[in-house]
Amino acid sequence: MQAIFSYEGGEGDDLAKSESFLLHSMNGMYDLYLNVLALLIAVHKKAEEHLEKTQQKKLASEGDKNPSYKFINNAILKSLRSNKLLNETITKKKLDSWELDFEYVEILFKAILDSDLYENYMATRTSSVQEDKYLLIDLFTEIIAPNDKLYEYFEDKKLTWVDDISVVNTFLVRLFKKFKESKPETYFLPDLFKDDEDLEFGKQLFRKTVLNQVALYEEVARRTKNWDADRLASIDGILLQMAICELQKFPSIPQKVTINEYLEIAKEYSTPKSSIFINGILDKLVKEYKEENLYPKSGRGLL
Repeated sequence: MQAIFSYEGGEGDDLAKSESFLLHSMNGMYDLYLNVLALLIAVHKKAEEHLEKTQQKKLASEGDKNPSYKFINNAILKSLRSNKLLNETITKKKLDSWELDFEYVEILFKAILDSDLYENYMATRTSSVQEDKYLLIDLFTEIIAPNDKLYEYFEDKKLTWVDDISVVNTFLVRLFKKFKESKPETYFLPDLFKDDEDLEFGKQLFRKTVLNQVALYEEVARRTKNWDADRLASIDGILLQMAICELQKFPSIPQKVTINEYLEIAKEYSTPKSSIFINGILDKLVKEYKEENLYPKSGRGLL
């Protein structure tokens, strides 16, 4: 989406550069994703160190001597920390820099300790995987992701990461929600593409969308007279252009599959009302196409 949004038209070198930017951006986004996971692992280590120091205080209270290990035993944090494949991947890509940039870990850990979320969670000594998930999701969405210092850190590390932060954060929350202790080691190491065919589809969708951007924009604009131009220039407009391109240029993909896919993307990455807006436009388009026998679909599973 970001690559399409930043594309200013033209063919040849411009298109090739934009396609290269798309692939580079996706790899960069994956690095950001791993860097955030490395941060969560560093926060878990910091919590463990904090607990040990508390126990070793000369004037330790009874609570200090017999602390709760609930946060240390958080199911998701423990899974990340003990995931050998994940940690090897982070190290191999040289994304385990939080020991050097420890001040950010300390800022976040202090904010967590001072939060009502943490206090309420630690009020009991035992927890379920469900409670562990809710805590991490809340800490991530309310304390970690919105942290201004962390945002500045990512901006300094790699400028393109700023555009990717919201997508990565949304994806992480979705992973946390679906987490189960029985998940394999690869759960937190999803592939960027399922296979070469999936990669080729991504390239083709990008090319066909940007090369037909003007026509696709007009297709949307004709059916959105009550919506302002700013909305069409936003992520909703980009999603609609991609969806319409898929409806028109990819005859083997069922219309229902296209609509459902973009509704899910809108729910995850745009505004609360975006899926209703997008569904209304695509539903109207599909009915028109069927009535006029435009862009017929072919292949299996098209009922």
